[in-house]
Amino acid sequence: MLRLALVLKRHLPRLAGLAMIPLIRTLFWLARRLGTDQASRVGGRIVRTVGPFLPAHRTAMANLALAFPDLDPAARRALAGEAWDNLGRTGAEYAHLHTLFDVDAADPASQRMQVSGEGHFADLRDDGKPGLIFSAHLANWELPAICAARYGLDATAIFRPPNDAASARLVQEVRRETMGGLAAAGQGAVFAMQGVVERGGHLGQLIDQHFTRGVVVEFFGRPVLVNPLLGKLARHYECPVHGVRVVRRDGARFSLELTPPLDLPRDASGAIDVQGAMQAMTRVVEDWIRENPGQWLWMHRRWRPSMLPKPKAPAI
Repeated sequence: MLRLALVLKRHLPRLAGLAMIPLIRTLFWLARRLGTDQASRVGGRIVRTVGPFLPAHRTAMANLALAFPDLDPAARRALAGEAWDNLGRTGAEYAHLHTLFDVDAADPASQRMQVSGEGHFADLRDDGKPGLIFSAHLANWELPAICAARYGLDATAIFRPPNDAASARLVQEVRRETMGGLAAAGQGAVFAMQGVVERGGHLGQLIDQHFTRGVVVEFFGRPVLVNPLLGKLARHYECPVHGVRVVRRDGARFSLELTPPLDLPRDASGAIDVQGAMQAMTRVVEDWIRENPGQWLWMHRRWRPSMLPKPKAPAI
């Protein structure tokens, strides 16, 4: 009996994940049947209703209090509701990622995407040099990688698979259908990412989440840890760094903007300063969030003061 209990304990999470696959695929099928606009609307409405009852809602409210201390609780609850709505819409839109850039030439209203900074996409594609692109969990954050593929940009997106096995499998299928190269974050991934840059390719990464082994930067006036990978690559390869963001305009319609290359700070030797570079990128992300705070993923524990490096004791 004890052996059976141990076997079940070891395999139950995997079995539960396998059992979720038919459910996830059914929801995916339903979202496609509903069509883009209705699926996005229904997904947003469901998650906006359920979200405030989830533990992650407390995280969102705590984050909003840290970022916007001058807002009253009602205003912060409204922003959290918008964030849940955006998350639900983004989830439902996975079923339609392959069509969000499609346009019917006879129907201008079918244009869902407005892209600014197209010249920067062309420069990145044609300059014969590697390039780095940072982004954040804003609006539908999957769209920049699809846009890069549509513009013929040789780009690899770094992604973190969902914790749920069923969701991870389906998301991976959708991403491979619509995007260019993909690199899963994890041990050993850094070498693959370096290989992309060394081959003259382009690497994209979301930089707005906690990274335990990161460098300290200021975000909404408070210290956080950020993954230094793009700063290190920029320093080593002296390649341009651009930011890309998505703004949800109305339902399942979006604006996508690629910035000019950032002028990154350098140290006394003239090399790009890694911490300063990550601070510059983080400052851009903060500005984006301040413009559209209801479209960011506030449910992530971005501020973790207990994990910040301890100050060094003064030498005696």
